[in-house]
Amino acid sequence: MSPQGKPRDLAGFAFWLALCLGVSGIGGAITRTSVSDWYQGLSKPSFNPPDWVFTPVWISLFILMGVSAWLVWRRTGFRRGRVPLALFGMQLALNLAWSGLFFGIRSVGWALVEILALWIAILLTLISFYRVNMAAGLLLVPYLLWSSFAVALNASIWWLNRL
Repeated sequence: MSPQGKPRDLAGFAFWLALCLGVSGIGGAITRTSVSDWYQGLSKPSFNPPDWVFTPVWISLFILMGVSAWLVWRRTGFRRGRVPLALFGMQLALNLAWSGLFFGIRSVGWALVEILALWIAILLTLISFYRVNMAAGLLLVPYLLWSSFAVALNASIWWLNRL
């Protein structure tokens, strides 16, 4: 790597990490508006984890997302990586939208519809990233797995509270 490339890589790493953690922070702020009252009153399935599990899991996943996006950007830049990075941006926006639907406006049903679209967007992003950089794609596997669990959890909460 040339000496000029190192500051660019560090700035890029900081950008992608800040973007992902910023979205995580906004989603967390939306979640906090409902998690201590409305969410506690919902019926939940037996496999619902304790509340304290969600924050460290999501922060870890957002860090992995940031590293993954950085690896793709580092290899392609914005111009050549426009499709995979646009998919990444779309799944990031859908991730935030889910928090708004579920915790912000407290619509478990619409959040379920939305999380299915999010799951597809994550899968497409993972495949797209894998084609550019195998490690970048593999770093999104835990996110896809956790989101699969989140789909089941959202669906169960919707089912248990549908009346």
